[in-house]
Amino acid sequence: MNRAPEKVSHKGHSLIQLFTPSLLKTFRSGYNLKAFKNDFFGGLTASIVALPLALAFGVASGAGPIAGLYGAIAVGFFATLFGGTASQISGPTGPMTVVMGAVIASHANNLPEAFLIVMLGGVIQIIFGMLRLGRYIVYTPYSVISGFMTGIGVIILILQTLPFIGLPSSDAGIYGTLQALVEIDPSFANLKAFMLAGFCLTLIIFWPVKLQRIIPAPLVALLAGSVLGATIFEGVPVLGAVPSGLPSIITPSFFLADIMKILQPAFVLALLGTIDSLLTSLVADSITKTNHDSDKELVGQGIGNLIAGLFGALPGAGATMRTIVNVRAGGHSPVSGILHALILLTVALGAGPIVSMVPHSVLAAILIKVGWDIIDWGYLVRMRHAPREKFIVMLVTLGLTVFVDLITAVAVGIILASFVTARYQAAEQIKGLKQTSNAEELEQLSEEEKALLRQADGKILVTILHGSFSYASARDLARRAPPTLTGCRVVIYDFSLTGYLDTSAALAINELISLSQKNNLHVIISGLEGDALKTLEGLGVLTNIPFAQIIRERKQAIAAAKSFVEAERL
Repeated sequence: MNRAPEKVSHKGHSLIQLFTPSLLKTFRSGYNLKAFKNDFFGGLTASIVALPLALAFGVASGAGPIAGLYGAIAVGFFATLFGGTASQISGPTGPMTVVMGAVIASHANNLPEAFLIVMLGGVIQIIFGMLRLGRYIVYTPYSVISGFMTGIGVIILILQTLPFIGLPSSDAGIYGTLQALVEIDPSFANLKAFMLAGFCLTLIIFWPVKLQRIIPAPLVALLAGSVLGATIFEGVPVLGAVPSGLPSIITPSFFLADIMKILQPAFVLALLGTIDSLLTSLVADSITKTNHDSDKELVGQGIGNLIAGLFGALPGAGATMRTIVNVRAGGHSPVSGILHALILLTVALGAGPIVSMVPHSVLAAILIKVGWDIIDWGYLVRMRHAPREKFIVMLVTLGLTVFVDLITAVAVGIILASFVTARYQAAEQIKGLKQTSNAEELEQLSEEEKALLRQADGKILVTILHGSFSYASARDLARRAPPTLTGCRVVIYDFSLTGYLDTSAALAINELISLSQKNNLHVIISGLEGDALKTLEGLGVLTNIPFAQIIRERKQAIAAAKSFVEAERL
Protein backbone atom coordinates (compact mmCIF):
# COMPACT_ATOMS: atom_id res chain seq x y z
CA MET A 1 0.00 0.00 0.00
CA ASN A 2 2.20 2.84 -1.26
CA ARG A 3 1.26 6.32 -0.21
CA ALA A 4 2.31 9.61 -1.72
CA PRO A 5 4.45 12.14 0.12
CA GLU A 6 2.48 14.75 1.97
CA LYS A 7 1.58 17.85 0.01
CA VAL A 8 -1.23 19.63 1.78
CA SER A 9 -2.59 23.14 1.70
CA HIS A 10 -3.57 24.54 5.08
CA LYS A 11 -4.69 28.03 4.20
CA GLY A 12 -6.71 29.91 6.75
CA HIS A 13 -10.39 29.90 5.84
CA SER A 14 -13.43 31.77 6.96
CA LEU A 15 -16.53 29.65 7.49
CA ILE A 16 -17.96 31.06 4.27
CA GLN A 17 -14.91 29.85 2.31
CA LEU A 18 -15.09 26.41 3.90
CA PHE A 19 -18.68 25.96 2.76
CA THR A 20 -18.35 27.62 -0.65
CA PRO A 21 -18.75 25.11 -3.52
CA SER A 22 -15.38 24.31 -5.10
CA LEU A 23 -17.06 24.37 -8.51
CA LEU A 24 -17.18 28.18 -8.39
CA LYS A 25 -13.39 28.37 -8.23
CA THR A 26 -13.18 26.00 -11.22
CA PHE A 27 -15.44 28.17 -13.37
CA ARG A 28 -13.70 31.38 -12.30
CA SER A 29 -10.31 29.98 -13.34
CA GLY A 30 -11.21 29.90 -17.04
CA TYR A 31 -12.96 26.57 -17.48
CA ASN A 32 -13.41 25.69 -21.17
CA LEU A 33 -14.84 23.09 -23.55
CA LYS A 34 -11.58 21.12 -23.74
CA ALA A 35 -11.47 20.82 -19.94
CA PHE A 36 -15.13 19.68 -19.95
CA LYS A 37 -14.35 16.99 -22.55
CA ASN A 38 -11.54 15.62 -20.38
CA ASP A 39 -13.70 15.75 -17.27
CA PHE A 40 -16.54 14.00 -19.08
CA PHE A 41 -14.37 11.04 -20.00
CA GLY A 42 -12.89 10.99 -16.51
CA GLY A 43 -16.33 11.01 -14.87
CA LEU A 44 -17.70 8.40 -17.27
CA THR A 45 -14.78 6.03 -16.66
CA ALA A 46 -14.97 6.52 -12.90
CA SER A 47 -18.72 5.77 -12.90
CA ILE A 48 -18.12 2.52 -14.82
CA VAL A 49 -15.62 1.46 -12.16
CA ALA A 50 -17.86 2.67 -9.32
CA LEU A 51 -21.06 0.90 -10.40
CA PRO A 52 -20.19 -2.75 -9.58
CA LEU A 53 -18.29 -1.72 -6.44
CA ALA A 54 -21.20 0.36 -5.16
CA LEU A 55 -23.62 -2.54 -5.63
CA ALA A 56 -21.19 -4.98 -4.00
CA PHE A 57 -20.52 -2.71 -1.03
CA GLY A 58 -24.24 -2.16 -0.54
CA VAL A 59 -24.91 -5.90 -0.38
CA ALA A 60 -21.89 -6.52 1.87
CA SER A 61 -23.02 -3.86 4.35
CA GLY A 62 -26.48 -5.40 4.72
CA ALA A 63 -28.19 -2.20 3.55
CA GLY A 64 -28.83 -3.52 0.04
CA PRO A 65 -27.38 -2.75 -3.40
CA ILE A 66 -29.44 0.40 -3.95
CA ALA A 67 -28.05 1.86 -0.69
CA GLY A 68 -24.55 1.36 -2.04
CA LEU A 69 -25.46 2.96 -5.35
CA TYR A 70 -27.04 5.99 -3.72
CA GLY A 71 -24.05 6.22 -1.40
CA ALA A 72 -21.83 6.59 -4.46
CA ILE A 73 -24.21 9.23 -5.83
CA ALA A 74 -24.68 11.31 -2.66
CA VAL A 75 -21.09 11.23 -1.39
CA GLY A 76 -19.69 11.40 -4.91
CA PHE A 77 -21.72 14.52 -5.74
CA PHE A 78 -21.56 16.56 -2.53
CA ALA A 79 -18.01 15.64 -1.46
CA THR A 80 -16.86 16.77 -4.91
CA LEU A 81 -19.02 19.90 -4.93
CA PHE A 82 -17.76 21.16 -1.55
CA GLY A 83 -14.46 19.26 -1.18
CA GLY A 84 -10.87 20.40 -1.40
CA THR A 85 -9.37 17.82 -3.79
CA ALA A 86 -10.28 18.74 -7.35
CA SER A 87 -9.80 15.33 -8.99
CA GLN A 88 -10.98 13.09 -6.17
CA ILE A 89 -13.83 10.61 -6.69
CA SER A 90 -15.67 9.68 -3.50
CA GLY A 91 -18.10 6.90 -2.66
CA PRO A 92 -18.46 3.74 -0.57
CA THR A 93 -15.12 2.07 0.17
CA GLY A 94 -14.11 -1.24 1.70
CA PRO A 95 -13.14 0.21 5.11
CA MET A 96 -16.31 2.28 5.40
CA THR A 97 -18.43 -0.70 4.34
CA VAL A 98 -16.93 -2.92 7.04
CA VAL A 99 -17.78 -0.40 9.77
CA MET A 100 -21.23 0.28 8.30
CA GLY A 101 -21.91 -3.45 8.19
CA ALA A 102 -21.28 -3.62 11.93
CA VAL A 103 -23.53 -0.59 12.49
CA ILE A 104 -26.41 -2.12 10.51
CA ALA A 105 -25.97 -5.48 12.24
CA SER A 106 -26.23 -3.84 15.67
CA HIS A 107 -29.23 -1.71 14.63
CA ALA A 108 -31.07 -4.29 12.52
CA ASN A 109 -34.33 -3.52 14.32
CA ASN A 110 -33.93 0.25 13.94
CA LEU A 111 -32.39 1.12 10.56
CA PRO A 112 -33.31 4.82 10.84
CA GLU A 113 -31.00 4.95 13.87
CA ALA A 114 -28.24 3.27 11.84
CA PHE A 115 -28.46 6.02 9.23
CA LEU A 116 -28.62 8.64 11.97
CA ILE A 117 -25.14 7.39 12.87
CA VAL A 118 -24.07 8.04 9.27
CA MET A 119 -25.47 11.59 9.47
CA LEU A 120 -23.77 12.22 12.79
CA GLY A 121 -20.50 10.90 11.36
CA GLY A 122 -20.83 13.46 8.57
CA VAL A 123 -21.44 16.23 11.09
CA ILE A 124 -18.31 15.18 13.02
CA GLN A 125 -16.28 15.33 9.80
CA ILE A 126 -17.58 18.85 9.16
CA ILE A 127 -16.52 19.80 12.69
CA PHE A 128 -13.08 18.27 12.02
CA GLY A 129 -12.75 20.56 9.02
CA MET A 130 -13.98 23.64 10.89
CA LEU A 131 -11.46 22.94 13.68
CA ARG A 132 -8.65 22.61 11.09
CA LEU A 133 -7.83 19.04 12.17
CA GLY A 134 -7.05 17.74 8.70
CA ARG A 135 -3.34 18.46 8.99
CA TYR A 136 -3.05 16.23 12.05
CA ILE A 137 -4.86 13.18 10.69
CA VAL A 138 -2.15 12.56 8.09
CA TYR A 139 0.37 12.18 10.92
CA THR A 140 -1.13 8.81 11.84
CA PRO A 141 1.86 6.39 11.92
CA TYR A 142 2.19 4.24 8.81
CA SER A 143 2.41 1.05 10.87
CA VAL A 144 -1.05 1.83 12.30
CA ILE A 145 -2.53 2.68 8.89
CA SER A 146 -1.02 -0.48 7.41
CA GLY A 147 -2.40 -2.58 10.28
CA PHE A 148 -5.99 -1.41 10.13
CA MET A 149 -6.13 -1.35 6.32
CA THR A 150 -4.78 -4.91 6.21
CA GLY A 151 -7.23 -5.88 8.94
CA ILE A 152 -10.12 -4.47 6.92
CA GLY A 153 -8.92 -6.42 3.88
CA VAL A 154 -8.87 -9.62 5.95
CA ILE A 155 -12.40 -8.91 7.25
CA ILE A 156 -13.72 -8.47 3.71
CA LEU A 157 -12.08 -11.73 2.60
CA ILE A 158 -13.58 -13.67 5.51
CA LEU A 159 -17.06 -12.16 5.24
CA GLN A 160 -17.30 -12.87 1.50
CA THR A 161 -16.27 -16.52 1.81
CA LEU A 162 -19.81 -17.78 2.45
CA PRO A 163 -21.53 -16.01 -0.49
CA PHE A 164 -18.56 -16.99 -2.67
CA ILE A 165 -19.55 -20.65 -2.26
CA GLY A 166 -23.26 -19.91 -2.57
CA LEU A 167 -24.24 -19.78 1.11
CA PRO A 168 -26.01 -16.90 2.90
CA SER A 169 -23.84 -14.40 4.74
CA SER A 170 -23.74 -14.70 8.52
CA ASP A 171 -25.64 -12.08 10.52
CA ALA A 172 -23.12 -12.48 13.36
CA GLY A 173 -20.25 -10.75 11.56
CA ILE A 174 -16.69 -12.00 11.60
CA TYR A 175 -17.14 -14.47 14.47
CA GLY A 176 -20.35 -15.91 13.01
CA THR A 177 -18.68 -16.34 9.63
CA LEU A 178 -15.65 -18.08 11.11
CA GLN A 179 -17.88 -20.38 13.13
CA ALA A 180 -19.96 -21.17 10.03
CA LEU A 181 -16.81 -21.96 8.06
CA VAL A 182 -15.57 -24.30 10.78
CA GLU A 183 -18.90 -26.12 10.99
CA ILE A 184 -19.67 -26.06 7.28
CA ASP A 185 -20.89 -29.21 5.55
CA PRO A 186 -19.46 -29.23 1.99
CA SER A 187 -22.68 -30.76 0.71
CA PHE A 188 -24.53 -27.51 1.53
CA ALA A 189 -22.32 -25.43 -0.76
CA ASN A 190 -23.82 -24.35 -4.07
CA LEU A 191 -21.44 -25.76 -6.67
CA LYS A 192 -22.85 -23.59 -9.45
CA ALA A 193 -22.41 -20.42 -7.37
CA PHE A 194 -18.88 -21.45 -6.44
CA MET A 195 -17.95 -22.13 -10.08
CA LEU A 196 -19.49 -18.83 -11.18
CA ALA A 197 -17.63 -16.91 -8.45
CA GLY A 198 -14.39 -18.65 -9.35
CA PHE A 199 -14.84 -17.75 -13.00
CA CYS A 200 -15.55 -14.09 -12.17
CA LEU A 201 -12.60 -13.84 -9.78
CA THR A 202 -10.28 -15.36 -12.40
CA LEU A 203 -11.64 -12.92 -14.97
CA ILE A 204 -10.93 -9.94 -12.70
CA ILE A 205 -7.40 -11.12 -11.86
CA PHE A 206 -6.32 -11.89 -15.41
CA TRP A 207 -8.21 -9.19 -17.29
CA PRO A 208 -5.64 -7.54 -19.62
CA VAL A 209 -4.28 -4.17 -18.51
CA LYS A 210 -4.85 -2.65 -21.96
CA LEU A 211 -8.51 -3.63 -21.86
CA GLN A 212 -8.78 -2.41 -18.26
CA ARG A 213 -8.44 1.15 -19.56
CA ILE A 214 -11.40 0.62 -21.90
CA ILE A 215 -13.73 -1.38 -19.65
CA PRO A 216 -12.82 -2.18 -16.01
CA ALA A 217 -12.57 -5.81 -14.93
CA PRO A 218 -15.21 -5.52 -12.14
CA LEU A 219 -17.81 -4.30 -14.64
CA VAL A 220 -16.93 -7.13 -17.05
CA ALA A 221 -17.31 -9.63 -14.20
CA LEU A 222 -20.64 -8.08 -13.19
CA LEU A 223 -22.07 -8.24 -16.70
CA ALA A 224 -20.64 -11.65 -17.64
CA GLY A 225 -21.53 -13.14 -14.26
CA SER A 226 -25.11 -11.91 -14.47
CA VAL A 227 -25.56 -13.36 -17.97
CA LEU A 228 -24.01 -16.71 -16.97
CA GLY A 229 -26.11 -16.75 -13.79
CA ALA A 230 -29.27 -16.41 -15.88
CA THR A 231 -28.24 -19.07 -18.40
CA ILE A 232 -25.54 -21.68 -17.79
CA PHE A 233 -25.55 -21.37 -13.97
CA GLU A 234 -29.27 -20.88 -13.59
CA GLY A 235 -30.49 -21.27 -10.01
CA VAL A 236 -27.64 -19.50 -8.20
CA PRO A 237 -28.77 -17.08 -5.42
CA VAL A 238 -29.43 -13.59 -6.82
CA LEU A 239 -30.14 -10.21 -5.25
CA GLY A 240 -33.86 -10.35 -5.98
CA ALA A 241 -36.21 -7.36 -5.97
CA VAL A 242 -34.32 -4.06 -5.90
CA PRO A 243 -36.22 -0.75 -5.63
CA SER A 244 -35.79 1.87 -8.34
CA GLY A 245 -36.42 5.58 -8.30
CA LEU A 246 -35.48 8.24 -5.79
CA PRO A 247 -34.95 7.12 -2.18
CA SER A 248 -37.11 8.27 0.70
CA ILE A 249 -35.80 10.70 3.29
CA ILE A 250 -34.95 9.08 6.65
CA THR A 251 -36.57 10.65 9.70
CA PRO A 252 -34.62 9.15 12.62
CA SER A 253 -35.52 9.45 16.28
CA PHE A 254 -33.55 8.41 19.34
CA PHE A 255 -33.53 8.70 23.10
CA LEU A 256 -30.98 10.96 24.76
CA ALA A 257 -29.92 8.05 26.96
CA ASP A 258 -28.69 6.26 23.82
CA ILE A 259 -26.43 9.11 22.70
CA MET A 260 -23.16 7.31 23.54
CA LYS A 261 -24.32 4.20 21.71
CA ILE A 262 -24.79 6.38 18.64
CA LEU A 263 -21.82 8.70 19.10
CA GLN A 264 -19.11 6.02 19.26
CA PRO A 265 -19.81 4.36 15.87
CA ALA A 266 -20.40 7.81 14.35
CA PHE A 267 -16.95 8.88 15.52
CA VAL A 268 -15.43 5.68 14.07
CA LEU A 269 -17.07 6.39 10.70
CA ALA A 270 -15.89 10.01 10.80
CA LEU A 271 -12.32 9.09 11.76
CA LEU A 272 -12.02 6.32 9.20
CA GLY A 273 -13.63 8.40 6.46
CA THR A 274 -11.26 11.24 7.28
CA ILE A 275 -8.12 9.10 7.14
CA ASP A 276 -9.30 7.26 4.02
CA SER A 277 -10.15 10.48 2.19
CA LEU A 278 -7.03 12.44 3.09
CA LEU A 279 -4.72 9.59 2.16
CA THR A 280 -6.48 9.40 -1.21
CA SER A 281 -6.09 13.18 -1.51
CA LEU A 282 -2.34 12.75 -1.09
CA VAL A 283 -2.34 10.15 -3.86
CA ALA A 284 -4.28 12.56 -6.10
CA ASP A 285 -1.76 15.31 -5.31
CA SER A 286 1.16 13.12 -6.34
CA ILE A 287 -0.44 12.31 -9.70
CA THR A 288 -1.77 15.76 -10.59
CA LYS A 289 1.11 17.74 -9.00
CA THR A 290 -1.34 19.87 -7.06
CA ASN A 291 -2.02 20.55 -3.39
CA HIS A 292 -5.33 19.62 -1.82
CA ASP A 293 -7.07 21.62 0.91
CA SER A 294 -7.52 19.16 3.77
CA ASP A 295 -9.93 21.26 5.86
CA LYS A 296 -12.25 21.94 2.93
CA GLU A 297 -12.00 18.28 1.91
CA LEU A 298 -13.26 17.22 5.35
CA VAL A 299 -16.17 19.64 5.13
CA GLY A 300 -17.07 18.25 1.70
CA GLN A 301 -16.83 14.63 2.85
CA GLY A 302 -18.91 15.48 5.90
CA ILE A 303 -21.65 17.09 3.82
CA GLY A 304 -21.64 14.09 1.49
CA ASN A 305 -22.03 11.61 4.34
CA LEU A 306 -24.67 13.76 6.02
CA ILE A 307 -26.76 13.71 2.81
CA ALA A 308 -26.08 9.98 2.30
CA GLY A 309 -27.41 9.18 5.77
CA LEU A 310 -30.43 11.39 5.18
CA PHE A 311 -31.39 9.23 2.17
CA GLY A 312 -30.57 5.87 3.74
CA ALA A 313 -27.41 5.41 1.67
CA LEU A 314 -23.97 4.06 2.52
CA PRO A 315 -21.33 6.46 3.85
CA GLY A 316 -18.24 6.95 1.75
CA ALA A 317 -14.80 8.47 1.47
CA GLY A 318 -12.23 9.32 -1.15
CA ALA A 319 -11.75 6.18 -3.28
CA THR A 320 -8.14 5.72 -4.39
CA MET A 321 -8.69 3.49 -7.43
CA ARG A 322 -11.63 5.50 -8.75
CA THR A 323 -9.63 8.72 -8.30
CA ILE A 324 -6.65 7.31 -10.20
CA VAL A 325 -8.92 6.08 -13.00
CA ASN A 326 -10.57 9.51 -13.19
CA VAL A 327 -7.25 11.35 -13.48
CA ARG A 328 -5.81 8.96 -16.05
CA ALA A 329 -8.94 9.33 -18.17
CA GLY A 330 -8.56 13.12 -18.15
CA GLY A 331 -10.59 14.30 -15.13
CA HIS A 332 -8.82 17.09 -13.25
CA SER A 333 -11.61 19.28 -11.85
CA PRO A 334 -14.68 18.80 -9.63
CA VAL A 335 -16.79 18.59 -12.80
CA SER A 336 -15.59 15.00 -13.38
CA GLY A 337 -16.70 13.90 -9.90
CA ILE A 338 -20.09 15.56 -10.32
CA LEU A 339 -20.60 13.95 -13.75
CA HIS A 340 -19.64 10.56 -12.26
CA ALA A 341 -22.43 10.96 -9.66
CA LEU A 342 -25.00 12.11 -12.22
CA ILE A 343 -24.25 9.15 -14.51
CA LEU A 344 -24.75 6.78 -11.58
CA LEU A 345 -28.02 8.57 -10.78
CA THR A 346 -29.41 7.82 -14.24
CA VAL A 347 -28.53 4.17 -13.68
CA ALA A 348 -30.15 4.14 -10.25
CA LEU A 349 -33.42 5.54 -11.56
CA GLY A 350 -34.06 2.57 -13.83
CA ALA A 351 -31.67 -0.24 -13.00
CA GLY A 352 -33.76 -2.08 -10.41
CA PRO A 353 -34.97 -4.93 -12.63
CA ILE A 354 -31.47 -5.44 -14.09
CA VAL A 355 -29.66 -5.33 -10.75
CA SER A 356 -32.12 -7.85 -9.26
CA MET A 357 -30.61 -10.55 -11.51
CA VAL A 358 -27.04 -10.10 -10.22
CA PRO A 359 -25.83 -13.25 -8.36
CA HIS A 360 -24.49 -12.86 -4.82
CA SER A 361 -21.46 -14.96 -5.72
CA VAL A 362 -20.48 -12.51 -8.49
CA LEU A 363 -20.47 -9.59 -6.05
CA ALA A 364 -18.53 -11.76 -3.58
CA ALA A 365 -15.87 -12.36 -6.24
CA ILE A 366 -15.58 -8.62 -6.87
CA LEU A 367 -15.25 -7.89 -3.15
CA ILE A 368 -12.71 -10.63 -2.56
CA LYS A 369 -10.45 -8.93 -5.11
CA VAL A 370 -11.10 -5.61 -3.34
CA GLY A 371 -10.21 -7.13 0.04
CA TRP A 372 -7.06 -8.70 -1.38
CA ASP A 373 -5.96 -5.35 -2.83
CA ILE A 374 -6.60 -3.49 0.44
CA ILE A 375 -4.13 -5.75 2.30
CA ASP A 376 -0.75 -4.02 2.54
CA TRP A 377 1.25 -6.76 0.84
CA GLY A 378 4.19 -4.43 0.25
CA TYR A 379 4.71 -3.97 3.97
CA LEU A 380 4.17 -7.67 4.71
CA VAL A 381 6.73 -8.69 2.09
CA ARG A 382 9.30 -6.32 3.60
CA MET A 383 8.55 -7.24 7.21
CA ARG A 384 11.92 -8.97 7.67
CA HIS A 385 13.66 -5.69 6.93
CA ALA A 386 11.28 -3.43 8.87
CA PRO A 387 12.05 -2.43 12.48
CA ARG A 388 10.69 -5.19 14.70
CA GLU A 389 8.83 -2.85 17.05
CA LYS A 390 6.97 -1.14 14.20
CA PHE A 391 6.01 -4.46 12.67
CA ILE A 392 4.62 -5.56 16.05
CA VAL A 393 2.53 -2.37 16.13
CA MET A 394 1.22 -3.27 12.68
CA LEU A 395 0.30 -6.82 13.77
CA VAL A 396 -1.40 -5.65 16.98
CA THR A 397 -3.43 -3.08 15.04
CA LEU A 398 -4.35 -5.73 12.47
CA GLY A 399 -5.49 -8.21 15.12
CA LEU A 400 -7.56 -5.65 17.01
CA THR A 401 -9.17 -4.46 13.77
CA VAL A 402 -10.27 -7.97 12.86
CA PHE A 403 -11.29 -9.29 16.27
CA VAL A 404 -12.24 -6.22 18.35
CA ASP A 405 -13.12 -2.96 16.58
CA LEU A 406 -11.50 -0.24 14.55
CA ILE A 407 -11.43 2.55 17.13
CA THR A 408 -9.73 0.30 19.69
CA ALA A 409 -7.27 -0.82 17.03
CA VAL A 410 -6.36 2.73 16.01
CA ALA A 411 -6.17 4.00 19.60
CA VAL A 412 -3.97 1.14 20.82
CA GLY A 413 -1.90 1.27 17.62
CA ILE A 414 -1.20 5.00 17.98
CA ILE A 415 -0.26 4.58 21.66
CA LEU A 416 2.12 1.71 20.88
CA ALA A 417 3.56 3.60 17.91
CA SER A 418 4.17 6.66 20.09
CA PHE A 419 6.13 4.50 22.56
CA VAL A 420 8.24 3.10 19.73
CA THR A 421 8.82 6.57 18.28
CA ALA A 422 9.73 7.93 21.71
CA ARG A 423 12.38 5.23 22.07
CA TYR A 424 14.00 6.24 18.80
CA GLN A 425 13.67 9.93 19.62
CA ALA A 426 15.32 9.45 22.99
CA ALA A 427 18.38 7.83 21.40
CA GLU A 428 18.68 10.60 18.80
CA GLN A 429 17.99 13.52 21.13
CA ILE A 430 20.42 12.41 23.82
CA LYS A 431 23.21 12.49 21.22
CA GLY A 432 22.93 16.27 21.44
CA LEU A 433 23.96 16.26 25.12
CA LYS A 434 27.64 17.08 25.71
CA GLN A 435 29.03 17.53 29.24
CA THR A 436 32.68 17.87 30.23
CA SER A 437 35.25 20.11 31.90
CA ASN A 438 37.84 19.27 29.22
CA ALA A 439 37.94 21.93 26.52
CA GLU A 440 39.33 19.49 23.95
CA GLU A 441 36.17 17.33 24.14
CA LEU A 442 33.80 20.12 23.08
CA GLU A 443 34.03 20.77 19.35
CA GLN A 444 31.25 23.34 19.62
CA LEU A 445 33.55 25.77 21.48
CA SER A 446 35.62 28.44 19.72
CA GLU A 447 39.35 28.64 20.33
CA GLU A 448 38.84 31.62 22.66
CA GLU A 449 36.25 29.68 24.67
CA LYS A 450 38.56 26.66 24.89
CA ALA A 451 41.40 28.86 26.10
CA LEU A 452 39.25 30.33 28.88
CA LEU A 453 38.09 26.84 29.91
CA ARG A 454 41.66 25.51 30.07
CA GLN A 455 42.61 28.33 32.46
CA ALA A 456 39.97 27.08 34.92
CA ASP A 457 41.93 23.82 35.53
CA GLY A 458 38.86 21.57 35.35
CA LYS A 459 36.81 23.64 37.78
CA ILE A 460 34.14 24.53 35.19
CA LEU A 461 31.69 21.90 33.95
CA VAL A 462 30.10 22.82 30.61
CA THR A 463 26.82 21.15 29.60
CA ILE A 464 25.79 21.83 26.00
CA LEU A 465 22.28 20.90 24.87
CA HIS A 466 22.33 20.66 21.08
CA GLY A 467 19.03 20.11 19.24
CA SER A 468 15.55 19.44 20.59
CA PHE A 469 14.64 17.63 23.79
CA SER A 470 11.24 16.21 24.68
CA TYR A 471 9.51 13.78 27.02
CA ALA A 472 11.25 11.00 25.10
CA SER A 473 14.71 12.03 26.31
CA ALA A 474 13.78 13.73 29.60
CA ARG A 475 14.60 10.69 31.75
CA ASP A 476 17.99 10.14 30.08
CA LEU A 477 18.69 13.86 30.29
CA ALA A 478 18.18 13.88 34.06
CA ARG A 479 20.20 10.67 34.48
CA ARG A 480 23.15 11.45 32.23
CA ALA A 481 23.73 15.14 32.91
CA PRO A 482 24.02 15.52 36.73
CA PRO A 483 26.99 17.66 37.87
CA THR A 484 29.01 14.77 39.32
CA LEU A 485 32.57 15.59 38.24
CA THR A 486 34.79 15.90 41.32
CA GLY A 487 36.39 19.27 41.83
CA CYS A 488 34.04 21.35 39.69
CA ARG A 489 32.87 24.59 41.24
CA VAL A 490 30.79 26.09 38.43
CA VAL A 491 28.36 24.42 35.99
CA ILE A 492 27.29 26.09 32.77
CA TYR A 493 24.10 24.99 31.00
CA ASP A 494 24.41 26.27 27.46
CA PHE A 495 21.32 26.56 25.23
CA SER A 496 22.95 28.33 22.26
CA LEU A 497 22.25 25.33 20.01
CA THR A 498 18.95 24.24 21.58
CA GLY A 499 15.79 24.10 19.49
CA TYR A 500 12.57 22.84 21.06
CA LEU A 501 12.12 21.98 24.73
CA ASP A 502 8.88 20.43 25.94
CA THR A 503 7.59 20.46 29.52
CA SER A 504 9.15 17.12 30.47
CA ALA A 505 12.61 18.16 29.24
CA ALA A 506 12.29 21.54 30.98
CA LEU A 507 11.46 19.85 34.30
CA ALA A 508 14.44 17.51 33.83
CA ILE A 509 16.66 20.60 33.43
CA ASN A 510 15.09 22.07 36.57
CA GLU A 511 16.08 18.88 38.40
CA LEU A 512 19.67 19.26 37.15
CA ILE A 513 19.83 22.88 38.25
CA SER A 514 18.42 22.05 41.70
CA LEU A 515 20.94 19.24 42.14
CA SER A 516 23.79 21.58 41.13
CA GLN A 517 22.71 24.16 43.69
CA LYS A 518 22.36 21.49 46.41
CA ASN A 519 25.99 20.56 45.70
CA ASN A 520 26.94 24.22 46.26
CA LEU A 521 27.86 24.77 42.63
CA HIS A 522 27.44 28.11 40.92
CA VAL A 523 24.92 27.71 38.06
CA ILE A 524 25.24 29.83 34.93
CA ILE A 525 22.77 29.74 32.05
CA SER A 526 23.92 30.82 28.59
CA GLY A 527 22.48 31.22 25.12
CA LEU A 528 18.87 30.93 26.25
CA GLU A 529 16.31 32.54 23.93
CA GLY A 530 13.20 31.87 21.87
CA ASP A 531 10.82 29.02 22.68
CA ALA A 532 13.28 27.36 25.08
CA LEU A 533 13.41 30.58 27.13
CA LYS A 534 9.61 30.85 27.19
CA THR A 535 9.24 27.23 28.32
CA LEU A 536 11.78 27.49 31.15
CA GLU A 537 10.47 30.86 32.32
CA GLY A 538 6.87 29.69 32.14
CA LEU A 539 7.64 26.70 34.40
CA GLY A 540 9.66 28.78 36.86
CA VAL A 541 12.89 26.88 36.19
CA LEU A 542 14.98 30.09 36.25
CA THR A 543 13.44 31.49 39.45
CA ASN A 544 16.32 30.57 41.78
CA ILE A 545 19.12 31.63 39.43
CA PRO A 546 20.47 35.19 39.95
CA PHE A 547 19.80 37.46 36.98
CA ALA A 548 23.54 38.14 36.58
CA GLN A 549 24.11 34.41 36.01
CA ILE A 550 21.77 34.24 33.02
CA ILE A 551 24.09 35.34 30.19
CA ARG A 552 23.37 35.65 26.49
CA GLU A 553 26.78 34.70 25.03
CA ARG A 554 28.53 31.41 25.88
CA LYS A 555 31.97 33.05 25.80
CA GLN A 556 30.87 35.58 28.42
CA ALA A 557 29.37 32.75 30.50
CA ILE A 558 32.68 30.86 30.51
CA ALA A 559 34.49 34.09 31.44
CA ALA A 560 32.03 34.67 34.31
CA ALA A 561 32.49 31.07 35.49
CA LYS A 562 36.29 31.60 35.40
CA SER A 563 35.80 34.66 37.60
CA PHE A 564 33.94 32.55 40.19
CA VAL A 565 36.77 30.02 40.18
CA GLU A 566 39.45 32.69 40.59
CA ALA A 567 37.51 34.36 43.41
CA GLU A 568 37.38 31.09 45.35
CA ARG A 569 41.15 30.66 44.96
CA LEU A 570 41.81 33.96 46.77
